[in-house]
Parts: sequence; structure tokens; C-alpha cells
Amino acid sequence: MPGSKEIRTKIKSVQNTRKITKAMEMVAASKMRKAQERMRAARPYGEKIRNVAAHISHANPEYRHPFLVERDTVKRVGLIIVTTDKGLCGGLNTNALRLALNEIKKWEAEGEQYDVCCIGNKGLGFMQRLGANIVSNVTGLGDRPQMDKLIGSVKVMLDGYINDRFDRLLLCYTRFINTMKQEPVIEQLLPLSGEKLGVPTGSWDYIYEPEAKVVLEQTLTRYIEAIIYQALTENMASEQSARMVAMKAASDNAKNVIGELTLIYNKARQAGITKELSEIVGGAAAV
Repeated sequence: MPGSKEIRTKIKSVQNTRKITKAMEMVAASKMRKAQERMRAARPYGEKIRNVAAHISHANPEYRHPFLVERDTVKRVGLIIVTTDKGLCGGLNTNALRLALNEIKKWEAEGEQYDVCCIGNKGLGFMQRLGANIVSNVTGLGDRPQMDKLIGSVKVMLDGYINDRFDRLLLCYTRFINTMKQEPVIEQLLPLSGEKLGVPTGSWDYIYEPEAKVVLEQTLTRYIEAIIYQALTENMASEQSARMVAMKAASDNAKNVIGELTLIYNKARQAGITKELSEIVGGAAAV
């Protein structure tokens, strides 16, 4: 059994760790509420631009944008993967990266190559260790994402699709369900499918000014950017929720460890006192 001094040192160490995890839990809870507000604020714009894109995709203009054209064969795939910059958020990044890795193995088994755009430091590090072809990345977005920081990396992937460098563009992120549940998903961004856009009510016809190519280019590009921004806000809300839950579990575990160590310390202390009393009584009896 370890000595009393060693046990006291361990108890102090665990108490200091518990103070840190408790503070991180409170910070994550505060940031979680703000992240959820940003996520909900981004949804109306995302739904509106989705409706506009749905109407445009079902119209019959004289010009078909490359984003709306299905490719006959798929030889190369583009993947935008959204992860966090920091850790200590449970299995959030692990689950998303595991889902992406399973898809990558399927592509390799079918002879398809892939390019990766990493949003977040954890995904970037994983893809570098995997040896993936990383064509663009962005890290250090902080707690408040800015669209202007994302546009450069996203444009690399959109240009790659337009220039036939790859035939499909997918988005991997963690969808926020509630505080206790977050779900990793992979969605197809390009080509735009009816399932993703939804079927508009009624049939609209358009008169394009100045021309269909310019209007569709701007509208569909904004649509893709809005979807990626929405995915980023969902991932950030999931990150703070997962970190709050993980830090609460760590604080509870530290409390249990402190209780167990305190019990061991009391037993060791009691054994020491009993031993000393026995020695005193034994010495007095011998005299």
C-alpha cells in the first residue's frame, strides 16, 4: 500500500485536474448556446437558397450549368471534410473520420481516386497521416466562423469539379441532433441531385438577365457556399455539446477517483495509528 504522503499528492493532483475539467465544462456550455444560436440563424437562409436552387434545377433553361449535369462515370471524387481545430470533445472527430475512411476504402476498392479539402486541424492531421491528396485546407476558424475564410478552399473544390478534375463532390461533417446526440454524415454536394434540393411546388419559368450562365453561376455557387457554411455551424454546435458532455464525464470520474483515494488514505492513516498504539501498548506492557 502506498504511503500517506504519496496518496495525498495523488488526491491533490486529481483535484487540480477536476478544477480544469469543471471550468472547461462551464466554458463549453456557454459557447454551446452561442453556437446553437448561430446554427439556427443560418438555417433560414440555407432553406431559402435551397428553394431557389430547386426551382432553377427543375426549370428548362437554354443553358445547363455543370453543377446540374450528372457524369456518366466516376473516376475521381472530391471530399470536403469538416472537423474541429481542438480536441477534448469525445468521439466527435473520430466518428466523422471513421465514416470518411470507410468511404475512402470503398473508392479505392472500386479504383476511384480522391482529392480532399480539410476544414479543421484534426481532419487535416488525419488526412496527412493517411497520405491523402490534400488540395486545400483551412484551420483556425475560431468559435465564430467567417465565410470569407472558407471561400478560397471551397472555390478550389468547385473549380476542380467544373474543370473535370473529379466527377463527384461530397461533404462530411457532424450534424447536430441535440445536446446528447451528434450524427456524422456524408452528403453529395455535386452534381446537385433532386433528393438534396427537394422538389419545388409548382413549375416556374424564368427570364434570365443578363444571361442564364451568369445568373446560374452566381446562384448555384452561393447555394454550395451556404450548404458548407451550414455544415460548419452544425459541426461547431456539435463540438461544444460533445466537449461539455465529455468534460462533465471527466469531472464526475475525477470526483469518484478522489473519493476512492480518500478512502485508501483514511485506511492507511488508520492502520498507521493502530500500529503506533500497538507499539506503545506493547512497550508499556514490557516495562
